[in-house]
Amino acid sequence: MATFVLVHGGGGSAWDWHLLAPELVSRGHDVVLPELPIGDSSAGFAEFCETVVDAIGDRSDLVVVGQSYGAFTAPLVADKLPVRLLVLLTPMIPRPGERPGDWWGNTGYRGTEGLTEEQQFYTGVPAEIVAAAAAHSREQVSAEWNEPWPLDAWPDVPTKVLIAREDRLFLADFQRRVAADRLGVVPDEIDGCHSVAFSHPQQLADRLTGYLRD
Repeated sequence: MATFVLVHGGGGSAWDWHLLAPELVSRGHDVVLPELPIGDSSAGFAEFCETVVDAIGDRSDLVVVGQSYGAFTAPLVADKLPVRLLVLLTPMIPRPGERPGDWWGNTGYRGTEGLTEEQQFYTGVPAEIVAAAAAHSREQVSAEWNEPWPLDAWPDVPTKVLIAREDRLFLADFQRRVAADRLGVVPDEIDGCHSVAFSHPQQLADRLTGYLRD
């Protein structure tokens, strides 16, 4: 049994994993769902990492999954604890010393004009989930946006990058380029949108558990 530590993205919460978590549990694994302190204006990367480490407790055989902006936090956990595998899901992949607020310009990000927030994040997600998502979003006022990412190098942990083919926030070609540039890897791909844990939870659970057999 592995322990999947699911780190949500910007403005998110543990609720973002409410469809994926039972799929992982049904496959015989444990799940940890930390809530990052994004509503605390004094909380930075140290507090984000501490929150996740505290939620893990004494669990072992860790697979840390960082979705979108959660990819800034997931490697910090892998640098602190023995982690079996690090998975970056539709991620913002950081560089040492990079401030999150600078990531967009540093990567040459160009969004697709004219899309609504629903089109960017929730293409293919059931309407009732999209409607509920707004009630579970949180305002992000934490301090890490302007903090240099604290690691000097990527942690020495096996790392997978998994992107979604229908992601309209971070287009597939963009994510392939950033993954190659920053980690020297070719990302794996799955059907679904940026919020693939909403659009394809069963397929995502299959892919994540499949990594344990690789």
